Amino acid sequence: QVQLVESGGGLVQPGESLRLSCAASGSIFSSSIAGWYRRPPGKEREWVASLFSDGDTGYADAVEGRFTISKDNAKNTVYLQMNDLKIEGTAVYFCNSVPVFYTWGQGNQVNGSP
Repeated sequence: QVQLVESGGGLVQPGESLRLSCAASGSIFSSSIAGWYRRPPGKEREWVASLFSDGDTGYADAVEGRFTISKDNAKNTVYLQMNDLKIEGTAVYFCNSVPVFYTWGQGNQVNGSP
């Protein structure tokens, strides 16, 4: 069973950037569409970003232009670079495939500043 482990979260001060990492126990991201999701406080989990095998990307409108998804197939790791994180970005962030296929990891808490 593939395990997903997210890391890199924390409190982001205005103007600061943060990079999340998600390590998979198998080479799933080399053959699947990689994705980041998040669950804001009191809300349902939502899709944030996708990275296709050809390098194309897709982003939710709320993060377009500020977040960047990337991956390192050799490390079975996908990343989410978050710039200009706003308070609305406060959430638990998760990675998975798109569409979701694997068991969710524990996620990683990210807190944006007002």
